[in-house]
Amino acid sequence: MQINIRTSADNQDIVRSLTSKLPTGTKENVIARIALGYSLQTGKKFTSNDFNLYDSKGKEYKDHILFDAKHRDFYIASICQYYGIYKTDDNIPKYVKLHIDHGLELMDNLFSNSKNYTFFDFLVGHLDKGISMLNSVEVNLDAVRNNNQNIEKTFFKEPINLNIGSTIENEEPITLQFNNTEVYNNSHIAVAGASGTGKTQFALELLNQISKESNHHVSFIYLDFKGLKDDDLKYYQPFFDKTKATFVDVPSTSFPVNPLSFIDSINETDKQMGIDKFVDIVCKYSNLGPKQRGELREAVLESFHDKKPGEYPTMPEINDKLLDVVGDKRDTLTEIIDELSRYNIFSEEKKGKSFLNENVYLSLSGDLSNSVRFTSLFLIINYIYNTFMNMESTPTENGYRGMRYVLLIDEAHVIFKEKKYQEILDKILREIRSKGVAVVLVSQGIAEFNQPGFDFSSNCEMSFLLNIKDKTNSKSINKFLGFSDKEGITAARSLEKIESGQAISNIKEFDKAKLFKLSQFWERNK
Repeated sequence: MQINIRTSADNQDIVRSLTSKLPTGTKENVIARIALGYSLQTGKKFTSNDFNLYDSKGKEYKDHILFDAKHRDFYIASICQYYGIYKTDDNIPKYVKLHIDHGLELMDNLFSNSKNYTFFDFLVGHLDKGISMLNSVEVNLDAVRNNNQNIEKTFFKEPINLNIGSTIENEEPITLQFNNTEVYNNSHIAVAGASGTGKTQFALELLNQISKESNHHVSFIYLDFKGLKDDDLKYYQPFFDKTKATFVDVPSTSFPVNPLSFIDSINETDKQMGIDKFVDIVCKYSNLGPKQRGELREAVLESFHDKKPGEYPTMPEINDKLLDVVGDKRDTLTEIIDELSRYNIFSEEKKGKSFLNENVYLSLSGDLSNSVRFTSLFLIINYIYNTFMNMESTPTENGYRGMRYVLLIDEAHVIFKEKKYQEILDKILREIRSKGVAVVLVSQGIAEFNQPGFDFSSNCEMSFLLNIKDKTNSKSINKFLGFSDKEGITAARSLEKIESGQAISNIKEFDKAKLFKLSQFWERNK
């Protein structure tokens, strides 16, 4: 692909003006490269609607002059990384032109309004900023294509009505129309409550009823980030028995999936994008840098080269390749991959069988390092997200959305602490609902949900608030439940007298902010 561009007519003079600020003899292609990088650094993203934003009557740059052969791949990679596209994408030249013109305009404005501002000042400030950004490269969170995915997941298209509790006065049952699209835009649920308030037993009962009411067509996974202790198992065994859920205690038991099997191992372009996604997840959620990303990518590519189409490398195989790449050097990356490999966190799925068609309770032991626990958790979440996004959307018939799956994340407040964890959950909540997947987030409080740029209330239609420590934070409570100020006054009065096993909610089948008794698994399944 040749990338020959012309700047806008207005920017032709700006090219000459800015070049004059560089050392004598510097060619005009240098300022174009700087403008490109400067524009990318601002975070400005263009869409296809912007392709005609600038005319092409200005300075002409031929491909080999604009980039220089030895640096060309770097600039193309920057555009691809920024927009999450592949290096053969036809829109790359258009993005290059847009960012050069945009960068030239910004730089001209900067120097025009600061007469004493030199190019040396500019480079010192923005080179430092650019270097810091390399350590936090934005990862494209979109699902990657897999046209050779062989996983089937049935859906249940009838009403799923859940008994979520009863009135306090006369114990009349309260029914939630879980998948009624005429009542709710999605089936996502938020549950917040301090330890000992009954939120876990309520979450277990939700899963139990969803499984039962759907004739077991809707499967679930319960992700327990803190891990179950041996003493806890006897309390959970009735739930496992009732729902026929498989208890997976990592690392004592391996999780039955290869985290790379979301990748299309046959189509070469989709394979490359899938490998990049896997590498990005490991590096992002383990706080690894660009050099380590390159080393891991090389190791994964080499591992795939040894496989036939339709086969996937295992974590031990990737670990062996990585050690060949890095030699005697050992660092955080080698420690994480070694731990994922050594503890057999993941195991190969049985042919023709998928955990998505079963009920699973996944316990991630607290004995594992945080890096490995977070990396494992998000590899699994990514696998679930990517697999369902490659399925057809479920139909809506007579107002009811066809449902396939429930993804429940316990201790969600741990995940919400950092922006990089919020972003993928936000994306999943917005996109996966059309595939018949509901997300249930269980947390000890509500402060973590109210993050800048993460409007939880708009992503989860149904919220349940049990007793929490910060009951006086009316602003956060109203945002969590989507309440008006008037409804918030009622909520505050209810929370003053709330007891264990009780909650207030925003569901449409019951009075907003009024206390009611929650269904508890241990009570309903004695």
